[in-house]
Amino acid sequence: MAYIYIDESGQFTKNSKEKYFVIGSFTVGDPSRTEKRFKSWQRSRFPRKMSTQPEIKFSDVKITHALRLATLRYISELDVRIRYVFLKNKNIPDEYNHNGKIKSGQLYTQIIGEALENYLPINEPEFRVFCDERHLKGVTRIQFKELIKTRLLPLLPAKSLIQIEMKDSTQCANIQIADWVTGALAHFIEEKPFGKDYFSTIKNNIIGEGQELFKDHWEEKYNKKLNQDD
Repeated sequence: MAYIYIDESGQFTKNSKEKYFVIGSFTVGDPSRTEKRFKSWQRSRFPRKMSTQPEIKFSDVKITHALRLATLRYISELDVRIRYVFLKNKNIPDEYNHNGKIKSGQLYTQIIGEALENYLPINEPEFRVFCDERHLKGVTRIQFKELIKTRLLPLLPAKSLIQIEMKDSTQCANIQIADWVTGALAHFIEEKPFGKDYFSTIKNNIIGEGQELFKDHWEEKYNKKLNQDD
């Protein structure tokens, strides 16, 4: 059985302070184990006021660099297997732009589909995906789930059970782990302070290389136009 947890970092705007939008994800064999161990780590290692919070985000300004590194090191020991995709905001294709506004629901659905395809094909009879809750502009949750299922089912074994859910991160420690993984990846990709340290800590848990989406989109569009003009 495959359990996959997903979170994101960044915004779909060219004027955002972040240049990239990053989707981090991980799969684990026993999600109840990682859930219990991460909550135990929070209670025992974080300052008292933070230790009982329902959620501690990687980006919390009250967390020291040393504690971030220690937490990432602990996560790396939980047998999580990480994959990630990312894109430059300036490379978002025109098809996701309507009257100067990004069709964020459609774009997010496309990116999640790309990220999940990196886990396939597999022989698991059950494929369960849990994303952090977010508003999908222009796409209902039901549509989101059905679009992802339609995309993935042909790549799964016949009669596979596929589950796509959005969960409140305050109620799911595994989504919180995904937040920490994604935060570390985003710091590295954005070349922020300590980004290399964070990436190095989880590097051995990463399967393959991160996939940059739409990397050659504008170059391909320009070449296509040149060929049409000829």
